[in-house]
Amino acid sequence: MKTAVWLYLFMFVAIFDLHAQYPILTPFAVSLGATPSFIGLILGVYSITHLPGNLIAGYGVDRYGSKGFIVFSLIVAGIVLLIQSRVSDPWGLLVIRSISGFVLAFLSPACLSLLAKIAKNQIQQSKLMAGNGMVHTIASVLSPAAGAYLVSQLGFAKSFTFLGWGLILTGLLAWVGVKEQRSERPANAPIAEEHALPPASQENLPVSGHENVPWLFFVVPLALSCSQGILFFELPLMKEASSSIMTSGVFFSVISMGSLVTLSLLFLNRIFPFYRMLFGCLALAFIFFGMSVHWPLPLYASLFLIGMAKGVIFPAIASMLAALTRADRYGRVFSILSISYSIGAFIGPIVAGHTRTQVSPYFLAFLCLMLALSLLPSRSFAAPVRV
Repeated sequence: MKTAVWLYLFMFVAIFDLHAQYPILTPFAVSLGATPSFIGLILGVYSITHLPGNLIAGYGVDRYGSKGFIVFSLIVAGIVLLIQSRVSDPWGLLVIRSISGFVLAFLSPACLSLLAKIAKNQIQQSKLMAGNGMVHTIASVLSPAAGAYLVSQLGFAKSFTFLGWGLILTGLLAWVGVKEQRSERPANAPIAEEHALPPASQENLPVSGHENVPWLFFVVPLALSCSQGILFFELPLMKEASSSIMTSGVFFSVISMGSLVTLSLLFLNRIFPFYRMLFGCLALAFIFFGMSVHWPLPLYASLFLIGMAKGVIFPAIASMLAALTRADRYGRVFSILSISYSIGAFIGPIVAGHTRTQVSPYFLAFLCLMLALSLLPSRSFAAPVRV
């Protein structure tokens, strides 16, 4: 488990740096003269350039292991942030964010693949994925407010420089700290049966065997990241947050605090991942619908509930894929998951940026999630496809 601790540390720093930019990127782009539609493009292009990186990582991690990709991703992303601190126009920021999206695309598949490989059974896999979610959430609780505070004290340029050096130092630590043993479990070896999900539960999962995942399953993470991209675009522009970067940072931290609550409920790990994902997505969809019609719930409460739903959904998706995939295919499957997240995160801000004056972005988030759930595959209408 020493490897897991190191991975959690690296993911914490990487997520901290990434989420620290959420409340400050939109004001930074505005300060450079970007329009709302161009800001949506800046936020979205970061995600779309994940795609080539995800494709390379998918096969590269399975063939060469995770360590090299983790080190490369952290160090180069840090260098890119140092360059971002010197950007002086919106087009320059667009180019830098494109490069940043590509290099950070390697990190998540590499870390998730290594976490899945070191688990000895499905229960341990679920716990490791929940632990990853916990680290992700703690970092995202602290980082938005910290990023906003850095900008208020140091300005944009020095803040990006500080975050960039943090990533570089973490990459150097990863080179020393990650001890990868690719033979921890044979590629075709099944997960320990005494801890596997009971047959009755496996019937409820939209898969067939431990080597197949229906392609339509990935519309759920795509829609989830699309709704999240819409939220990250719209939240800093709302009247409640537009008056102060610090207020925007606090809003993002409230979302993460909600996730932390559900991630702390360890008994949820024993509920079938499919059920956790399904009901979590339904809850998230209805929260977005409530926000779109201006329900009486305060904004802080709505954001907290969004975080609670996310804390249920993300670990459930990762647990499902880890339990239903062979060890020699973890890299490819988690890269497809990252691709789904990337496409959704690209579509969300761009659509919101072009339509926010005609329709509530939160209603679009609701529609995305409900459409994905309506397409969620089952054995009755979606045949499994090997990935």
